[in-house]
Amino acid sequence: MGEKPSETHSKILVTGAAGFIGFHLTKLLLEQGREVVGLDSVNDYYDVTLKEARLRLLEAYPGFRMLRASLDDRPLMEDIFRREGFDLVVNLAAQAGVRYSLQNPQAYIASNITGFMNILEGCRHNNVKHLVYASSSSVYGANTSVPFSEHHTTDHPVSLYAATKKSNELMAHTYAHLFGLPTTGLRFFTVYGPWGRPDMAYFSFTKAILEGRSIDVYNHGRMQRDFTYIDDIVDGIVRVLEQPPHADPDWNAATPDPASSSAPYRIYNIGNNRPVELGRFIEVLEECLQKKASTNMKPLQPGDVLVTCADINDLMQDAGFKPATSIETGLRHFVEWYRGYYKC
Repeated sequence: MGEKPSETHSKILVTGAAGFIGFHLTKLLLEQGREVVGLDSVNDYYDVTLKEARLRLLEAYPGFRMLRASLDDRPLMEDIFRREGFDLVVNLAAQAGVRYSLQNPQAYIASNITGFMNILEGCRHNNVKHLVYASSSSVYGANTSVPFSEHHTTDHPVSLYAATKKSNELMAHTYAHLFGLPTTGLRFFTVYGPWGRPDMAYFSFTKAILEGRSIDVYNHGRMQRDFTYIDDIVDGIVRVLEQPPHADPDWNAATPDPASSSAPYRIYNIGNNRPVELGRFIEVLEECLQKKASTNMKPLQPGDVLVTCADINDLMQDAGFKPATSIETGLRHFVEWYRGYYKC
């Protein structure tokens, strides 16, 4: 983990605090002695009891308070920002999932667009010093040039989920440009680990293998993903949080760099930089579970991409980010948690 931040008395809002990344980030901040206000709608997109279990652990810390609210509730969000006076904001609340965006696109507009608008307005009107928000590797879309670099264009998303995340980056730039709001977008690459999301493949694979059911493996297991362990992710977020971006003095409007700006705006990849083929991932999971998987090989699904690989040089250089967890270690930790939590 990174060193303890210097601004120990700042008040931090973490949206999506009942979620996977939000829970781990909030826990780390609280362990560092920070004051954290969590905000989450605790919706039923996946198992609510898992979200409530995460919250019970957080509520044991004296520096934590929980607010149950939806980002798209504009009057409530305005009231919360005005009343609380946050110094820093980390927006991790969103409607997640590429495949679900094919079934329920309206949920993505409400949470990821309208909700994010309310976050930006709250930050703008209440002197927030830095907004860090979740983007996604999915913004690279049809781009096949790997590793993905923040300096590449991202104008061809292949899912509505990706389009909403790209929209967040554009909206954040507008507020950085117009109002001087420092914003940093983090493009997450396939995050996994204990207390993870049940809708993620590694989680559902584990459940199916232990129950003796077969698993669907898309693109015949030949997809590659930049799997990133949760501890590495939250270390990176905390490092970035304490470093609000500044206008790039070398930014050239004639040849604009998509990762920075003449405004206090920055985009970073946050990943492992070591992609793993899905077939190998399943092999490691089988080793950890000491049980063989029964697989149904299937073609690539709409909205999925073949390879994700993060170029993380900028984040390493600017924030000292260094992912340290191998897939073997990370999956072992996840399986140990899973067996303990579900008593199996």
